[in-house]
Amino acid sequence: MERVAFGAASSRSTQKTVASCSPRFRQPVTALRSASNTSPSRSTGRPLESRTCTSPLPTAEIGSNGTVYVAWEDCRFRAHCSANDIVFSRSTDGVNWSDVLRIPIDDVDSGADHFIPGLAVAGRNLALTYYFYPDTTCAGGCRLDVGYTSSPDGGAHWGDATQLAGPMALNQIAQTSQGPMTGDYISTSFSGGRAVTIFPVGRGNPAAGAFDEAMYAPTTPLAVATTAPHAASSAGAGPVTGVGTGETHHALRDD
Repeated sequence: MERVAFGAASSRSTQKTVASCSPRFRQPVTALRSASNTSPSRSTGRPLESRTCTSPLPTAEIGSNGTVYVAWEDCRFRAHCSANDIVFSRSTDGVNWSDVLRIPIDDVDSGADHFIPGLAVAGRNLALTYYFYPDTTCAGGCRLDVGYTSSPDGGAHWGDATQLAGPMALNQIAQTSQGPMTGDYISTSFSGGRAVTIFPVGRGNPAAGAFDEAMYAPTTPLAVATTAPHAASSAGAGPVTGVGTGETHHALRDD
């Protein structure tokens, strides 16, 4: 099983031009944890080494008011770190970051596993595309789906989640040296006030050793929810008590 040591930090520059900051100016975004993380410590506002079967690559965007949003997959809200939610933190200065908030795609006991988020920001409108397994145990075989949710108020509340594609069997996804792989990230952007997202979809095997996998987008750009009944929350975050049993790694490597 492939394991990746991972941590995250932010950097900022007071120059108006693009510049690189020396390590002494780097500030931690927040501790990252995902299913299969072996660290028992809770978030302390410092970088945290975690070992994951998929890299919890963050997706980061900045709003027109200067607020920075960072989202990633994380298991701290799930019992025994059994699956991943998509969580986020925000900052107005790149130094001080909010508590980690769980995006309420579904209930914490839903049994679903969420990963590879793609976040878009336009003002206070947030749009999120992500992959998910409806059943993190992959009983009967893993089925990969693509989901979407959005927030009209800077991430405080979120609308109902929508399935955009899937289910896909892992043998419909191109094989790599690391196993079945859809890619490292999902692209989501705003255009004309609506979200546009692009993601790969496997649609079956036309012949032995061949794949029908291409990039797809919704036929109509996605609206931001006007009714957002689900509140993001930091409540219920717990320490990681052992190696997570979530099946996120199946999207990257079928071990």
